[in-house]
This record gives sequence, C-alpha cells and structure tokens, in this order.
Amino acid sequence: MQITFWGAARTVTGSCFLLEHEGHKFLVDCGMFQGNKALKQRNYSDFPFNPAEIDFVLLTHAHIDHSGLLPKLCKHGFKGNIWATEGTVDLCSVMLPDSAHIQESEVEQKNRRLLRAGQPTIEPIYTMEDAAKTLTLFKGIKYHQLVKPAENIEVVFYDAGHILGSSVIQIKYTEAGHEQIVVFSGDLGRYEHYILHDPDNIEKADYLVMESTYGIRFHEEEKSKEDLAKIINDTFKRGGNVIIPAFAVDRCQDIIMHLNSLVEAGLMKQGSIYVDSPLSVKATDIFCDHPEYFDEDTKALAEKYGTCPLKTKNIIFSETTEDSIALNKVKSGAIIISASGMADAGRIKHHLRHNLWRPESTVLFVGYQAEGTLGRRLVNGEKIVRIHGEEIDVKAQIVALDGYSAHGDQTEMLKWLSNIKEKPQNIFLVHGEESAMGQFAEIISQKTGIATLIPEMGESYKLNDLAHFVEKQKLAIDESGDMMELYLDINQQISQMMRAKEWQKLFDIKEFLHKIS
Repeated sequence: MQITFWGAARTVTGSCFLLEHEGHKFLVDCGMFQGNKALKQRNYSDFPFNPAEIDFVLLTHAHIDHSGLLPKLCKHGFKGNIWATEGTVDLCSVMLPDSAHIQESEVEQKNRRLLRAGQPTIEPIYTMEDAAKTLTLFKGIKYHQLVKPAENIEVVFYDAGHILGSSVIQIKYTEAGHEQIVVFSGDLGRYEHYILHDPDNIEKADYLVMESTYGIRFHEEEKSKEDLAKIINDTFKRGGNVIIPAFAVDRCQDIIMHLNSLVEAGLMKQGSIYVDSPLSVKATDIFCDHPEYFDEDTKALAEKYGTCPLKTKNIIFSETTEDSIALNKVKSGAIIISASGMADAGRIKHHLRHNLWRPESTVLFVGYQAEGTLGRRLVNGEKIVRIHGEEIDVKAQIVALDGYSAHGDQTEMLKWLSNIKEKPQNIFLVHGEESAMGQFAEIISQKTGIATLIPEMGESYKLNDLAHFVEKQKLAIDESGDMMELYLDINQQISQMMRAKEWQKLFDIKEFLHKIS
C-alpha cells in the first residue's frame, strides 16, 4: 500500500490522501483549501492525479475542507462511488450545493470587476450542476458496517464524535500474504461533549494518519460557559449585539445547545437568539432527523422538551434574505449566529460590516480560525479590515473562546490514541499548523514510543517498508553504485533504530534527509 499526501500536509485544510494498492487507486477525503490566497489558489489548480483513474472515495465527514472538491473531482472524470455515513451523505446534500452557489456568486462578482478592467473572466471551480451530479455517487452506510469497495480491501467507519456522521476510517488490506490495517482519524471530536457520542475506540492500527489541529492546546469548556454568559450580558448592558461567526454544521448546533443551557441555568437573560444562515437551518433539520447519532444527554433533553432540543422557542431561524437584512437594523440585544465560521463568506460578513465599528458590540469566535482568513486577522488584532470593498474600523470587542471547538485537544487526542489496543508502527500527523505539529509529534513519540512523522505536500510512503521515509517520491536517488550502497546502509540503520526505539536518532536522520532532498 502506498499513500501520497495531497492535502492537510503541514496545514489545516484541503484534506486529501491518495492510496494505491494492487492496481487500485482511491482517495480518503477530497477537501477544499481554505485560508490565505496561496492556499485557496490550489483549489483552481489541476489535480496532481487523474480523477478518471480514481476507483472510489472514502469520506470522513462533510466539512468542506474534507469534502469540498468532490464536485471538481467528478467534473474532471471521476465516476466511482463515494462511501460515507448516512449522516455525512445528508449533510453533503446541502453543503456541496451551497459551496457551489457561493463559488458561482463570488466568480460572478469577480468577473464584473474583470470585465470593467478589460481582463479575461474566470470560471467557478465547479457549478451547482456539478454538485448535483456528485450527490448521485454517494453510498450511505452505518457505523461499524463492513464494506468492500474493491478486491482485497475492506473498510469500516467508526464514530469520530466530531460532527454528525463524522468517521474514523479503518482500511484492511493484504500485502505479501499479511493482513495490514491503516486508520485515518479524520477530525477527532470531544469526550463528554454536547449532542454527539464520544469517539469510538479502535482495536488495531498498523499505520495511523492522525489529525493534529489542537495538538498543543487545551480546552477549558466550563470556563468558556461562564465567559460566554458574561460576554453576552456585558454586551447587552453596553447596548450592543453579539455576533457569532459559526460553522453551519456542528458549531452552530453546539452553540444553540449552550445558549439554551445558559438561559435555563439562569446564567444569561433570555434575549433574542437568531440563527441567520440558510445552510445552518438545513443542517439543523438534518441533525434533528438523525437522533440515532445523539448521546444520552441530548436524547433526554429531546424527551424533556417533547421536540428536537435544537428547535426550542428561544431560537429564531432567519431563512430569507429579507429576514437577514432586517437583522442589520437591530442595534442592541441580539445574539446573531451566522456562517461562515472563519468570517470569509456568507451572511456573517454583512453582520460584521454593521457591527465591527461599534464599540458596544462583541464579535465572538468559537472555532478554529485558519491563517489568512478574516476571522484570524480579527483575532490577531487587526484594526482596519476590508469587507465588500469597504474599509471598516474595528472597534467592537473581539473575543475567542476555544472551549467550543469540535476538535479534541491534546489531552483528548492522546486519550483516543492510548485506547488503540494494538498500537500502530507509525503515525503520520496531518491537519495541523506546521509550527505546532513538530511539538505534538515529539509529545506523541515520548509518551507512546511510536515513530511519528510529518509528511509534506506530495510526499509518498510505502507502508510495508520500515524505511519508507527515505523513499520520498520527490527524492531522486540514482540507484547505481555508491548511491545504492548508501541507500541500503541507511535502510539497515533505520530498521535497527526502529527496533531499538531510538526515536531521537530517527528524527535526526529524517531532518538530514529533509535538508538534502
């Protein structure tokens, strides 16, 4: 089995992994790059592989940084099945068309400017029609159900606890007469968190591809609850609004549950809570249609309320454009939850334009903000930002609460890793900021003794080769004379080090090879 990392490699976006085995080629995830302009530009580039040669796709979950380029894959020749949980299929049925709509709208605006400047126009990455065709390729399955997408390949989806339908994917295959298992963590969720079950334990993994978004950070959820109530009450006293950029899937629903619990506990006055995002409304409906994914506490709330706990009388859903515009006239006492979560697109930009310049208002970030996004720039303290071509003075209170993240923190990820009964030979860290991944890799190696690698974009590994990290796709070794002798010597030394668990020496060799490649 060979794996090539074409996304989420030393970055927190664009998840995409190409696997090749016995003539079969398949992907785990095919996500859109989000963040700064350089990352976004990758969405417009050709795939580094031929989409028509991909036999099937295994999708960990519906978030756009994991699913967002599937319509582009189909547009350029992919015709295989896309395997995902039933919850993921339902969420993608609204998220992919929404993504296409955003692209078509943004390209239309850009083309008007390009035409006025006498420059060539551009095309969207994919269209609503492309998204619709993609949805016909989905195959919905249940957790723990065994599927065989190709000969000698068996796949099981486990609950990742991240968002509705999110999965840890276990892939079992046979190589040289031996059964091997490679596991993709997808995005790992929280333990004892709102709405969903805890992440499933995994019995065995020979190789593990693991996310690392919050690998060096720790959540303080209880403190966040108290802070949330105080932030809202203080903002209302000042006569302002609380604007919450929130991902339409999971984060929006999570915040709804938290706000309801604060009102019931008397920690927050009952005010006007608005969800202003058509996608969030549709996603909330899908959550309510899938109570089988709920944890026991959420099921108990549903019995208590006699309805889905995400649709209580405290919440007002704004669906139409007119509803959204009307909220811009509300000057105080409103909590407005709107997408996108990184403030890069959607209705949230209108609410920021109307509230960022007001010192009495608060903009509250409750999720990860990728580098280069408007959300990240605001959290980092920028005082003037441009929204829809207009420069806005940032005078509102800017607050970030990490306790609401749907990603497990360092403690939770290490807990999940420790629960794997038969530990992997190697861990590949992905989906994290490069500046923090090295620290997390060292922590994992120290605590578990497992060699932990950080792949680069486009890097390939042969999983059956203990010295796979000297077989980089981009490292051109002349297999003649001295170079072959050197390779064999390195290969032997690495194997000895791995058996002796001399991890620091291994890291030193990897660093040396990285420098000369």
